Amino acid sequence: MSNEAIQEAQSSDHFSMFSSQSAKIKYSYNTIREVKSFTIGELFLAYRDILWDDGRHKYNVSSFVGEIGEILLGERFSAFDQSTLDNLIGTLRQRGNSNATINRKMAALSKLLRKAYKMGDIHSLPEFRRQKERAGRIRFLEKDEEARLFAAIKSRSEDAYRLSVFLVDTGCRLGEALGLIWNDIQEHRVSFWITKSGRSRTIPMTARVKEVIKLPPFEGRRPKGPFTKLSQAQFRAIWNDAKAEVGLGADDQVVPHILRHTCASRLVQGGIDIRRVQMWLGHQTLSMTMRYAHLATNDLDGCVVVLETPRGKGEDSDMERSPTSAATTQEARNGSVEEEPSLEEKPSRKTARKSSKAR
Repeated sequence: MSNEAIQEAQSSDHFSMFSSQSAKIKYSYNTIREVKSFTIGELFLAYRDILWDDGRHKYNVSSFVGEIGEILLGERFSAFDQSTLDNLIGTLRQRGNSNATINRKMAALSKLLRKAYKMGDIHSLPEFRRQKERAGRIRFLEKDEEARLFAAIKSRSEDAYRLSVFLVDTGCRLGEALGLIWNDIQEHRVSFWITKSGRSRTIPMTARVKEVIKLPPFEGRRPKGPFTKLSQAQFRAIWNDAKAEVGLGADDQVVPHILRHTCASRLVQGGIDIRRVQMWLGHQTLSMTMRYAHLATNDLDGCVVVLETPRGKGEDSDMERSPTSAATTQEARNGSVEEEPSLEEKPSRKTARKSSKAR
């Protein structure tokens, strides 16, 4: 090879191509890189602010990742294999985690590992399979429970009371309500832009929601939104005190999110179809809204009428026949069709032929 050819080959920064009659072989000089290893905690510190917004969900994810790191004993890895994932799930189950809780923790882990994989921090991913969840009982407030709880909240904070009414009549999440600004409220409707699913939605307001978003007279600068004077921690503290006062302190399902369940349950029980309920709540998938479908019993009321309708003595035998036979018999009784003669009354074919010849 000449000196000029050698210099030309060396001038390439990335690739050198060698050709033959049968194949072309491509060599890359820059794909060799150092393989590093990381702990789960280090990956979370690197990507938490990119993957999760500040708030309660990010706090929960931080707790999940901390527990996973504890189970893995701070092990460093460059690849997260399937056996590691299976052992992790098995340990969580031994600790008493339900399948629903395991799914939430694995969703956070999967999101973190996929980001690390895309960034080249790890070079293989396991297969995440969703654990089968059993449909649990959905707790919602009865009207009298709501009245007692809201009265106790109002005695502690007018702002917390206004927020409670807003939550139960709109079905929005607590973070969605606290993030509202005045521009999100237009005449008879309210728009939620900061949502868990990332999809905005607009819903009409009830009469009492229109009342509670009106701020009482105040001095100084107007707040940014109707509920921005409250934080999640403040509202939850007031909620828990009021809950204990009205005798619901031992019920661990009576949390602020129960107001969203209550709104959904009332819509379904009131005859609103499940698709509209999905739109109202802002569920990303219909399967989430289907948790409330068992409350839509109005369509089944007609079944009770059929079962409770008394039947006559002869109707049992009619029901045992085919539907066509039963209908024909009933028409015959009413005289709407002509009854066929019995076998004794029907002339045989031979008799009919003889009579025709005689004629």
